[in-house]
Amino acid sequence: QDAAPKVLTAVVFLALAYVGIRAILFVVRGVLDGLYPEEQDLVVELGVAVAGVFLWFGAALALLNIVGMTEVAASLGTATGFVALGVSYALSNMIADTVAGVYLLRDPDFNPGDRVKSDPVTGTVSSIELRKTRFESDEGDTVVVANRDVEKKWTKYDAPAAEDASTADAT
Repeated sequence: QDAAPKVLTAVVFLALAYVGIRAILFVVRGVLDGLYPEEQDLVVELGVAVAGVFLWFGAALALLNIVGMTEVAASLGTATGFVALGVSYALSNMIADTVAGVYLLRDPDFNPGDRVKSDPVTGTVSSIELRKTRFESDEGDTVVVANRDVEKKWTKYDAPAAEDASTADAT
């Protein structure tokens, strides 16, 4: 007798949560699409996926409360917090690379084709990805460097100045 209203409330909540989360993710995607150019679509997809996970997890905890499983919801929320803390610690370097990659992708002074000196290499930026940057060294080798290491310190060389310096060394 007590279960029917809870089940009906849960079904209505799930329908509203589905519509609400879809609407929120649509807005998040629109905002991120406006912030990032089309070639950085991976950043947009990552942002939408993270937002979706948090929203659905919150909806699941609310659903457990609605059906009367408040202790389970509280325990699950607490346990998930501890698991998230452990995972974030374990993935801290990957997270640092990703955050640095977003900054590098947004930096107008750091682009593929630029001649750059970053700690382990001096060369031309081949590609900038979320977690790593590829350089073509002066020796012609491809060098892959973690974005957290590149973002710490890099120097951009002007192409004409670099050519003038190499010409001056040759004479």
